[in-house]
This record gives sequence, C-alpha cells and structure tokens, in this order.
Amino acid sequence: MTILALLHAFALVQPCQAELDSFLFAAEARHGLAGKRAATFLIENMPQRDRETLSAAFLSENLDLALAARSEFAWAKAVPEELFLNDVLPYAVFDEPRDPWRAELLGLARPIVANAKSASEAAQALNAKLFNTLGLHYNIGRKRPNQSFRESREQGKATCTGLSITLVEACRAVGIPARAVGTPLWANGRGNHTWIEIWDGDWHFAGADEYDSNGLDRGWFVGDASQARADVAENRIYATSWKRAGLVFPMVWSPGVESVAAVDVTARYAKPVAAVAAPTVGVRVLVGKERIVAKVRFVDAQGREVGAADSKAGTADLNDMPSFALVPQAVYTVRVELAGETRERQFTAPASGVTTLDLEWNTLSKPAQALAELEAWIAKPATERGDAPATPLTREEAAKVHGRLAALRLEELRKERAVELEKKELTTAGVTLRWLEKRFGDAPEGSRSLWISMHGGGGAPKEVNDQQWQNQIKLYEPAEGFYVAPRAPTDTWNLWHQDHIDACFERLIEDFVALRGVSPDRVYLMGYSAGGDGVWQLAPRLADRLAAAAMMAGHPNEAQLDGLRNLPFALFMGGDDSAYDRNKIARERAAKLDELQAADPKGYEHFVRIYEGLGHWMQRKDAEGLPWMAGFTRRAWPERVVWLQDDVTHERFYWLAVPAGTAQAGQRV
Repeated sequence: MTILALLHAFALVQPCQAELDSFLFAAEARHGLAGKRAATFLIENMPQRDRETLSAAFLSENLDLALAARSEFAWAKAVPEELFLNDVLPYAVFDEPRDPWRAELLGLARPIVANAKSASEAAQALNAKLFNTLGLHYNIGRKRPNQSFRESREQGKATCTGLSITLVEACRAVGIPARAVGTPLWANGRGNHTWIEIWDGDWHFAGADEYDSNGLDRGWFVGDASQARADVAENRIYATSWKRAGLVFPMVWSPGVESVAAVDVTARYAKPVAAVAAPTVGVRVLVGKERIVAKVRFVDAQGREVGAADSKAGTADLNDMPSFALVPQAVYTVRVELAGETRERQFTAPASGVTTLDLEWNTLSKPAQALAELEAWIAKPATERGDAPATPLTREEAAKVHGRLAALRLEELRKERAVELEKKELTTAGVTLRWLEKRFGDAPEGSRSLWISMHGGGGAPKEVNDQQWQNQIKLYEPAEGFYVAPRAPTDTWNLWHQDHIDACFERLIEDFVALRGVSPDRVYLMGYSAGGDGVWQLAPRLADRLAAAAMMAGHPNEAQLDGLRNLPFALFMGGDDSAYDRNKIARERAAKLDELQAADPKGYEHFVRIYEGLGHWMQRKDAEGLPWMAGFTRRAWPERVVWLQDDVTHERFYWLAVPAGTAQAGQRV
C-alpha cells in the first residue's frame, strides 16, 4: 500500500490524521524501510479508538524502543519479521488504557534477562522475578480486570488478565514475541481465565506470576484447558493478535467490544478425543406382533426433543425404520403418539453401535397430563415458554422433572452470569454488590461450599466501611469452600437489613452454584457486629436457601426466631459486650432457642457461646462455629415449616407460597 493510499484509507479520521502522518514519516526517516513497514502495520490494524486519540510521540517512542530491542537482544534478532510486527511491536494487549510502558519495563527487565541464553529462559526469568520486583501479585481487590501495567503497578494488585498484560509487555520490551491467551468460559462452567504465550521457535504457555521451575507449558489450568471445545465459541481458547483476520477476542469484561483481534488456538490445548460413532437406534412400533405407523419422539434428560419421526408399517421392509443418533449411555424418554393418545417409556442409549428398539404399544406407560404439560413447556425455547403450567404434580412426577428443571436453570445461568462472577460484582434490586473471595480446600464439582461473611461498620463514612470489608475477608478460614466477603451496597446503619440484600444474596448463591460448582445444599451465612445484625435479620428470611448460619456480636433489632425452625443457628457474643444491651439480648435469645427446641425437638438446632470477660472483639474464639456449621446441609424439603413474615416480605419459603402481592409483615404460617 502506498503512503497516498494509506492516507485515503484513513480519510474519515481527520482530527488525528496529522498525528498518523507524522508518525509514519518519522518511522521511515529514522529506520528506513523497516520502520515504514512497522508503522504501516501498526496503523493498518490499530483499533479505531486509538486512531482518534494516540499521538505521534506515543507511537514513535513505542516503535523506536521495539526496534532497539530487536537489535539489542540475540533472540529478538532471530524473530521473523511477521512475528515481530504482530507480537513484539504492538503497544497494547487488550483494551486496557494506553499508557507508555516500554521504557520502564525495559529498564526493569534488562538486568533480569541478562544471563538468559534464549527467549524461553528470558521469559522464565521475568515470570520468576519481575512481579516480586514490582510488588505486584494476584489480588481480587484490583480495580478492574483489564488494567494497564501502570495501573497494576500503582495498586500492587491484579488478577489473571492484568498480570498477563504486564508479563506480555515485559516480554515484548526485551524483544520476545508474546501474546495473551484465554477462554471466555471453561467447558466445565467454572468461569474464564487468561494466561500468556511466548514464541521461541514455537509457541509456549505460562501463567502470569505463576513461575514453574520445571519450565514452560505447565500450569494449574492445563486440565481445564484440555476440555476446551472448538465447536462452542465460549469454550474455545483464543490468543490475541494485532493483525486482523476476522476473528475477535471475546473479552468478558467488555461484552460486545470487538476491538481486539484473535486467533483460535483451541487445538493446541484440547486433548485429542478418539472419534466414536454415536449410537444409532432404529425404532419399530407394534401392537402385538403387527407393526403400526405412529409418531415417535426422543426427549433428553433436560426435556429437549432431540428427534421425531413416523414409524413404518405395512409393505415397508422390516428393517426400514426411522433411526435416531443419540448420546452414548444417555437416558431418554421415548414418546409414542397414536390416535391422539401419548404413551412413553425410558430408554438408555448404548455406548455405541446400531440397535433396534421395538416398542409394543400396550406395554407403554400413560404419562400424567400434568407431567406431559410441564415437559412440553420445558422443551420450548426459553423465549417462548412464558409461565410454567400451574397443574399440581404428584411426588413421583415432581421427582421425574426436578433434575431436568435444575439442569435447565443452571444452563441458563451459566450463559447469563459468567461476566459478573469474573468481575465479582452483581447488580440487582437497584443496587450493586461487590465481593472479595478466597478458596479453601478442594471438593468435587457440585459439592463445594459457599460461605457468605458480612462485615461490620454501618452509619459511617465509606472509607470506614471499606476497611471493615477488607478486614472481613481475613477473619475466618473454613476447611473447604469459597469464602466470600460481600461489600454492603450502602453505608447506612442498617447495612444488611434492607430488602435489596435478600435479592443480592439469592443472586450471589445462584452464581456460585451455576459457575463455581457449589452445592445449593452447602451455603452458609455469617457476620460480625453489623454483619451479625444482618444474620439475625436474614437467617430467618433466607432459611430455605441456607445450610446453617452464625451470628457474631450483632443485635437482632425487631427480628424474630420463628423462621429458624429448619436452620441450624449459632450465636456468639462477648459476655461484656454491653453496647445496645447486645450481651443481655443474646442471653435472652439463647434461652428462647432452648425453649423452642424443647417444644419442637426436631427443629431449632442451635449452638451458643457467651465468652465471659470478652467485649465486642471475641479474639477469634467465634471461629469455632465454622466446623459446627460445616456439619450441616440444607433441609430443602422439611416436613414442618414455620414461616413468619418480617418487614421484608417473601412470596415463597421452602415449599410454601402466598399469592403475588399478598405477603404482609407479621403473617405467620
């Protein structure tokens, strides 16, 4: 492309055309044809936002330092020009702020790589030492995922994307081709992740700030990456590219933004899977020994119809029958429709091969009308379902569709909620809830625990409440599970009393169940001081969502104990914590729990500790409540329920519900 053609190509961005012209001419003047090619490549592929905002000085400094590194470092001299332009020259990785970084990172990186003999050794040295030099490490308290190097350095905090940006740019500063790699969503639904690749004759990967002395191509995420699916866009693995070839990097922190080009590298990570022919099932429908024509439908465990056809009869060859390709060893409901009547049976697909299934009409079961209506509703696309059928189900019918409905809901949530879980920030009921989190121990997918721990403060400036929040994440360490410290959406005295908290926590629980493998039966609630106030309020209201709750040093205000009938409840208080009569009221409530349990021995499980001689700070003695709580799982279907509506009302509780709009404070069931 000639310079004149290039100018015409960018005629629509006149405000910055002079800057681009200046950069292009300066690059050729200082570096000859190599500089011209580099500047042209950078301009041709830069995002529109950068065309309109970046100065010639910024672009020239970046190009000058990139070419200088190519001359200084032995490995950089051996890099093919195409790779140099695409993976060393660019001044950005994602859509992070455009801060100049080459000079600073070159100064930091040069002594670190001084003894390296190859690009791989240099990248390993940078990963081992640079982050310690910067005092920069993984911390979910960072401001945002896609931080620039400068932002991360100033905070001393970043998560996988910010750390990867820093390491990619450090590698580029010393002439190593480097790019960011990631997936929008692991195939197992556990969220997204970002890491890096460097080129040394071939591409090799590493986790940023996750140095492994055994070398490159190692990391905790290898197992997850091996499950990547090339046929599902959100489960693919992408690498950044400056050159645009049609594919874009799906940035979960910037939904819909298509400013970053990508290449699909899924095949380099996914384990090769031997091709196995799907089992094929041919179906005949008979009355006695005679074949008949009937409509045959296969419905999977999620209620989705996966195939439908008419059976053959009469003069059709005995082996002329409709065939259905199924998932190996999956369970299906086979429905047969004849003369306006539907009958069915369960069928487990074989592992492979071709099978014939003979369905004798008179031996098939007649599905209940209510169940048939519900399954038809499940089979519809989400946008067409509307309200679920209101016809009651029997216990057996409910058991049939319970798992199907749960799987359907989880599938929807995984599509909807990945971004907010990555950001650790959700918005609902008119407020935004942020949180910090830690993970302890290990448990299989679907059986992990969630510990929601509410901070104190309230009725204080934002800075004070922020400090309380930051302290809460350090207070407790369960043996297993995700320990989450949410930040109250407001700074008022009643931090955790307000009606938006119920909606926030219900959504938070859904997110962790859908995307982090948490069991809905292993969710625990706790809080200290004003957070303890919240436990008094929320535990009776959300008892049907929880496995156990623990109140530390809080005041109940108007909250009552009735709704705790099926929720194990722990109470911790300093014996000298006399402010607002907290200690006195705690003793009274403990006695009341004793009375309730004596009158109802199958309910009101509780654990009380009044630490004599201690005030509001219980010196972490209250941590003994966590092992006690962990011994319980949620009673999702209790035989007896006590429901007392609080000032924040709910329309359902366990398996009970009231008509919409009729719930009132003080109602008791």
